[in-house]
Amino acid sequence: MSNAFTALNTSDQEDERPMNEINTTPLVDVMLVLLIVFMITIPVITHTVPLDLPQIRNQATQTKPENINLSVNKDGQVFWGTTVLSGNQELLDRLKEVATLQPQPEVHIRADQQTKYEYVGRVILDAQRAGMLKVGFITEPEPGIAR
Repeated sequence: MSNAFTALNTSDQEDERPMNEINTTPLVDVMLVLLIVFMITIPVITHTVPLDLPQIRNQATQTKPENINLSVNKDGQVFWGTTVLSGNQELLDRLKEVATLQPQPEVHIRADQQTKYEYVGRVILDAQRAGMLKVGFITEPEPGIAR
């Protein structure tokens, strides 16, 4: 009987010791569930509307003599080339004259960094009211970009 008692006694002592290993069964179960969820949802996410998006290209602007160069300084003064215009009505009148030419020239707007958007917006509105089809903005290229 002593052998049976000692065998019972040693198994009770093993059960009472703290377990040193991590039980990974719940971790594996959770990871498998997550894997299944991702496998089901990824094909749904990747189906989008097929579009042919434009590619980025950095082209230098071709300055043609017939292009209209408008400049707006930070005080809101508008320049036609290097000539100061008296107001928006003079700009509108000049743009209406030029809008009838064939082919119609492009309007290139240059604005100071400190210029309020309101001033630039007025120039764009006048170009639109005059019937100009092509309006672009001239900016400084980023440093390090080849011209």
